[in-house]
Amino acid sequence: MSNSTSAIGSGSGSSAKTFEFGRTHVVRPKGQHQATIVWLHGLGDKGSSWSQLLETLPLPNIKWICPTAPTRPVSIFGGFPCTAWFDVADISEDAPDDLEGLDASAAHVANLLSTEPADIKLGIGGFSMGAATALYSATCRVLGQYGNGNLYTISPSAIVGLSGWLPCSRSLRNRMEGSHEAARSAASLPILLCHGLGDDVVAYKLGEKSAQTLSSAGFRNLTFKPYNGLGHYTIPAEMDEVCNWLTTKLELEGS
Repeated sequence: MSNSTSAIGSGSGSSAKTFEFGRTHVVRPKGQHQATIVWLHGLGDKGSSWSQLLETLPLPNIKWICPTAPTRPVSIFGGFPCTAWFDVADISEDAPDDLEGLDASAAHVANLLSTEPADIKLGIGGFSMGAATALYSATCRVLGQYGNGNLYTISPSAIVGLSGWLPCSRSLRNRMEGSHEAARSAASLPILLCHGLGDDVVAYKLGEKSAQTLSSAGFRNLTFKPYNGLGHYTIPAEMDEVCNWLTTKLELEGS
C-alpha cells in the first residue's frame, strides 16, 4: 500500500501540521475474515518488521494492518529524525505530551480501520511507542474525541499494548469524570498490557503505573501481565498470551 498523509486540525481555525506516514503493510487472513487489527511498531522501526512476525501467528481469522510512522525529529534523540508516532522528550509519567502528534497518529489508525466491513471486529495494538499510541486511541475511543476535540468515530473491540505506557495519563481521570457514556465505554473495552520486568527502555514501573491509571479511570476489563527477565522485546510466551487473549475477547472461530 502506498504512503499517505494525515492532517489533524485544532478545531480553532489554526493551520494543522501535516504528517507524512510511511508504507503500510497488510497481512491478509488465511481463514474467514472476522477481525482487523492495526499493529503499531516502536520508535525507529517500520511496519514491515511486525508484519513478518504477525504473519506467523496462529490467528487465521485476523487481517493485520501494519503502518509505518512518519519520519520526524525526535527530542529524546536530540532532534535526530526517525520514525515516530509522536514526539517524546523523555519516557516517563512527567514528560510533556505531544498532543498534535498523538492525534495525527490516532486519526491515521482510525482512517485505516474506517473502511473495514461493518461485521468485522476492530482492534488496535502495538509495541513500545506503538503501544502508547494504541492506549491513547483507547482513551479517544471512550471519550468520543481526540485531544483537540474532533470526533473519534470508530469503535475498536480490543486494545493490546506490549512494553508501552499511557500518554496523557495525568489528565485522564479529570477528562473521564462526569461522563456516564465514557465510564460505560471504558468499563467494557478489553485491554491487554504485557511488560517485562527487565525492560531498560520503558521502565516496568511506568508500564505498571499506566495500567493502574487506566484501572482507576474506569477501564475495568484490563489484564496486566508481567514477564520475569523480559527486556524491551517480545518473546514467544508473550505472543502466545496475545493470541489466546485475542481469540477469547474477539470470539474468533477456528483458531
